[in-house]
Amino acid sequence: MTGKRSQDRQAAPQGASRRDFLRAAAALGGVALAPGVTLHLLGGEAAARPLEEAVTSKHRWGMLIDAGRCGDGCSACVTACAEENGWDAGATGPTDPQWIRKLELRDPETGAHRTLPMMCQHCASPPCVDVCPTGASFKRADGIVLVDKHTCIGCRYCVMACPYNARSFIHEPLTGQKPYAPRGRGTVESCTLCVHRIDAGGEPACVAACADSGGGAMLFGDLNDPESEISKRVARYATSRVRADLNLDTGVYYRNL
Repeated sequence: MTGKRSQDRQAAPQGASRRDFLRAAAALGGVALAPGVTLHLLGGEAAARPLEEAVTSKHRWGMLIDAGRCGDGCSACVTACAEENGWDAGATGPTDPQWIRKLELRDPETGAHRTLPMMCQHCASPPCVDVCPTGASFKRADGIVLVDKHTCIGCRYCVMACPYNARSFIHEPLTGQKPYAPRGRGTVESCTLCVHRIDAGGEPACVAACADSGGGAMLFGDLNDPESEISKRVARYATSRVRADLNLDTGVYYRNL
């Protein structure tokens, strides 16, 4: 579904009350969004959007993950995502939340292995958007792929279409929801790149946690800006994208796989 409805969603501004909160958060520089969770604003990478400014394609937000710096026993990114967005990081079943998870890759011949975070890859040509019958799955103009909870009917076509197993269906009643990260029983969910933090000029919670208590393996930034650190590193180092053969133009790059 890539017609006018999808284009309208990309350009539609956020609700006034939510954007008032985000603007206030940006003004403070470091804001506690929930107990123990603080919004760290970026220096030079992103800035809070003015209330009257719609999302545009000027930016394309993405991530570079260095598997060589991702520790085997480290789950700081998973824990931070769960705390930030109100889901259970301890759940491990096939129908449990898949916002972000740690994978282990092993070479059967040499025994060499890497661990890496896997989440929605925020494709430029997302299959989940193409198969959604209601337009609930949509891509913003800045590359962030989201689910509109008001129009998701829980058909799960997007879950089947995603080649990264990055979407999950909510079966059970929910508790502890965050006002800036709505979830809903009977709907589909996935990584949002912590869009509420990005719109306030910050970075995803997983990236901040990896820098603070992990190995510093995750870098967030604007792929459309040649002067951004992420663009410089993608240009300088050999990187790869998961299932690059599908030509989905993912917004997540990996090093040292």
